[in-house]
Amino acid sequence: MRLKNILWLIAIAFIACSCATSRNTSTADYYKIDASYSYKGILEECFHDCTAPGPSTRRMYVYLPDDYYESDTRYPVFYLLHGARGNETSWIIKGDLLHQVDSLMACGKMEKTIIVLPNTNQHKDDKDYNKSRIKGAVEALFEVDGCVESAFITDVVATIDSLYRTIPEKQSRAIGGLSIGALQSIYITATHPDVFGYVGLFSPMRRPVFRYGDCSTLYKNLKDKQAIQFNTPPNLYWVMIGKSDIFYLSTKSYCKYLDKHNYAYERLYSKGGHDWYNWIDYCNMFMEHLWK
Repeated sequence: MRLKNILWLIAIAFIACSCATSRNTSTADYYKIDASYSYKGILEECFHDCTAPGPSTRRMYVYLPDDYYESDTRYPVFYLLHGARGNETSWIIKGDLLHQVDSLMACGKMEKTIIVLPNTNQHKDDKDYNKSRIKGAVEALFEVDGCVESAFITDVVATIDSLYRTIPEKQSRAIGGLSIGALQSIYITATHPDVFGYVGLFSPMRRPVFRYGDCSTLYKNLKDKQAIQFNTPPNLYWVMIGKSDIFYLSTKSYCKYLDKHNYAYERLYSKGGHDWYNWIDYCNMFMEHLWK
């Protein structure tokens, strides 16, 4: 077996044990939003129909500016994806996202933005989905087949544009994610280069473990897709990772690939590893640079 493949399997084993769950002892508590959790904006539970194979509907959370219903203003949108063993609540519970957003807006470091937290786990059907159940890391890692990602624009983005006062333009849409969520962001934006003007990749997993299923074409021909994407590049394409992260070497390789093709992007190599203390910092830095 080639050394590269051995290292990849080691990475998978590591992530299966720890991805997005460091210091978490109870998945039941981990994904329950406490009623006492306070925030300044408006948090809404939203459901969208699914056109890809899998469950008929999925839940997502939407965080609106505090004065959303007091004006007729249209807002830019930031779609933020979770990682393995996560779902639409993980950025709120583990990432303390709402408080972070409130703080940035209060300090004038972030423009008022609609933030969307979708569920991007793979599920076979409604029974498997089971009201947005949490998937184990191994299950999540080995089931990334492109189905959810292939319908992200038609299911998630189109639903948000229809329900809320968004600015439905590339320059007013951002997407980011951690680990698997970053992987999905790479391929969603490459497949739909005219949709997102800002892309944030936090500790990106570089490739799916397997490529299979009816929707697997999303994970094919990345080089050709990115040649089109970077012909009219995003306003910001930011790759961030810790030097102790299990995906550090593969991310450096990805950055070398971007450099080789002279693609416009930013990178940040920080201390630390594949954990929330980095992802929170990365997300905050990314949000500070949105819509600039």
